[in-house]
Amino acid sequence: MTAATDPTPDPAPSPRSADGRPFRLEYAAISDVGRVRKDNQDSGYAGPWLLTVCDGVGGAARGDIASSTAVQQLRKLDEEPAPGLVDDDLIGLVSHALHMAHDEIGHLVDHDPTLNGTSTTSTVGLFDGSKLTVGHVGDSRAYLLRNGAIHQVTHDHTFVQTLLDEGRITEEEAKTHPHRNLILKALDGTRELEPDLFIVDLAAGDRLMFCSDGVCGYVDDPRIADILATGTPEYAAVELVRVSLDSGSTDNVTCVVADVVPSDTVPSPGLEPQMVGAAAELKRRTTKTGQMTALFRGHRMGDTGELDPIDEEIPDGAIAADPEEMRYALQAPAKHPRLRWTFGLMTVLGIVWIAVATAFVWSQNQWYIGEQDGNVTIFRGVPTTMVGFDLSEPYQTSDLKVADLAETYQHQLEDGIHSKDLAGAQEKVQSLADQNAADSGSGS
Repeated sequence: MTAATDPTPDPAPSPRSADGRPFRLEYAAISDVGRVRKDNQDSGYAGPWLLTVCDGVGGAARGDIASSTAVQQLRKLDEEPAPGLVDDDLIGLVSHALHMAHDEIGHLVDHDPTLNGTSTTSTVGLFDGSKLTVGHVGDSRAYLLRNGAIHQVTHDHTFVQTLLDEGRITEEEAKTHPHRNLILKALDGTRELEPDLFIVDLAAGDRLMFCSDGVCGYVDDPRIADILATGTPEYAAVELVRVSLDSGSTDNVTCVVADVVPSDTVPSPGLEPQMVGAAAELKRRTTKTGQMTALFRGHRMGDTGELDPIDEEIPDGAIAADPEEMRYALQAPAKHPRLRWTFGLMTVLGIVWIAVATAFVWSQNQWYIGEQDGNVTIFRGVPTTMVGFDLSEPYQTSDLKVADLAETYQHQLEDGIHSKDLAGAQEKVQSLADQNAADSGSGS
């Protein structure tokens, strides 16, 4: 779990209502499949206590399933928080919901291995009547418009963002970087989840916007601020989607907009929780036990109908490689480098130990004749060392002096005279003794 710094200015205090909650939300959500993709892999949700956008990753691995599964799990947060909850309690609720969504995706992959590789970004905000508790994984974003100034609340978990943070590239270079879509964190049910979790204090008149990268990847912050400064939440959401597509967005486009208003204002007529994108459009068939057995993939799934659809189909193969296939290609940096280094060292040492043990066992079936303290000696093993271990030991020492032998035999003993077994080594020693005796007799 990582905590992020709230980049927004402190709001002025507001009077509280009778129930202790000074504000409520007016909200709208919209998701469009876009003008290139056939399926919508985005999911979004807006309710009185919850705002969230999830962008499915995986292309053929069905990112729509990941995003819809996450939103279906996260929407359970859309209940009025109990009074008296402190910041840590609210952060705990959001963290738990994200981990539950993460685990649910893992269960789906376990149930259907063809989903292996699916994942989703997730940016979620839990509203408690005065502040917003944000949980964030990936590159979907949350923005806050306050007094005409826009603030990006979340920090992208992308490869390019790390290069920006390290000062290795500029903002302009980031816009055209070939790996600008690669994310480092996602809900995937397999890797350890460490979302950003933090609190944003709110003020009356604030406008919140959550979006997938189909919006923020194609529309710059000043233009987003201009659009957010106009009309109702619904108007702003629809306009952001329209401008994103007109700006050349090739991705699905999802936007959730909410106004922070005094709690005593009259709600807009017909204001109800809204679910959009894959979460709204995927048709599930369940067994009696409630387990998902099949999923329907509809054409232009998640098209809101707010915008005119493209007239002609994009021919198969027009896009050489679907960027979604590689969007989660990079892995998150090691979270415990010292632990990983220690584990790696232990693994190497274990391999070395096994090699030494194996060599030692083999050496105990080998025999050779050498010299020790000036005497001809039978050794068990081989005349060498490995990683500081001597692979032989004296087994039987004779009375035969090496110095009494002919020079030829002395040189052979320096390198070791190998034998296939103990009996052969003993016979060789006896042969050296007999030869030495014969040489001594002939010399006298």
